[in-house]
Formats: sequence, C-alpha cells, structure tokens
Amino acid sequence: MEKELKQQPANCIKVVLFGPESTGKTTLSRHLARYYNSVWVPEYARAYLQDVWNNERRTCEAKDLLPIAIGQMALENGLAKKTDSVLICDTDLLETKVYSEAYYSGTCDPILDKYAVENTYDLYFLTYIDVPWEADDLRDKPNERERMFKAFEDALIKYNRPYVLLKGSKKERLDQAVKHIDKLIKDKH
Repeated sequence: MEKELKQQPANCIKVVLFGPESTGKTTLSRHLARYYNSVWVPEYARAYLQDVWNNERRTCEAKDLLPIAIGQMALENGLAKKTDSVLICDTDLLETKVYSEAYYSGTCDPILDKYAVENTYDLYFLTYIDVPWEADDLRDKPNERERMFKAFEDALIKYNRPYVLLKGSKKERLDQAVKHIDKLIKDKH
C-alpha cells in the first residue's frame, strides 16, 4: 500500500490548489491547465464520494480516506508522465490529512499521514473563503468555512509548504496564479 501513496519522480512543476470546500479550487485548476495547455489532476475524492452517496446514501467515513488517497496518487502519478511543463493538482494528500483530522477527532491513518508529509510540490495556492458557498451532495460545512480555512493554512505553515493565498474574483485568482507559475517556469529554465 505504501508504494501506492508514494509520489513518483516527474519532470514537471507541480502546483496544488488547496483549501476548504467550495472555494473555487476545481474551477481554477481547470482554467490553469487550459491556460498552460497542460495536464489537470482532478480531485479523486469527488467521484469516489459521489459514487458512495449515489449507491449507499452515506457521506465520507474514515474507512474511505485510504482508498481516496490511493486513487488520488494513482491519478497524479499517471498524469505527471504526460507533461514536462506544469501539472495542476486539484488537491493532494495533505488536504486529505487536514480533512481527516477535522472530521475524525484529530486523527489520520499513519500511512496517509506519512505520505501527506513526504510528498512534495513546487507551490500551493491556498484558496480563500471570499467566494459564495455552493451546495451539492457532498459539501457539508457551510458554517465552518473560517475554521476549515485556518486548518488548511495551519497545515501549510506547520509543514513549511511554499504557498500563495488567492483571493478575489475568478479572473483575479487566475492572474495571481499565472504570475507565480510563470516565475516557477522561468526559474526552472
């Protein structure tokens, strides 16, 4: 199982959209992948949990987190081989760890915890809670956005991750993200 959670070497810049639910991560990650004509790694948990909801009428449980993490890394590792420029990740294992600790009494499976900390990225974009909440089958904490935002930012600080806080409209966020990714590309070359 550990091999399935380990990040494989890749010849690309990896950026992660990171933050609470309903803060524009998926929209922005798709726009960035399109902008750079590159690869987008979707959030595996969305499809997995929608399937659980549709078939079992239940929300995420602790037992779902390792299959979600394995699915996320399988997507990332597979898609990282398809680009040598920028890989745009809608999420990562550190996000899964934050949710695990927030939802399940501060706990996280030790194997998930290990790879959430070990896997690395060139830059995180922390999405702020200044966009309207959009309800769906899976989102469930509209009144805890500030607390969840703080948990995400605290994780980035605790694990010394390079990050940029993104606020504002979709266009403002895209412009800010492009500026920072362009700098990473320039520095790489």
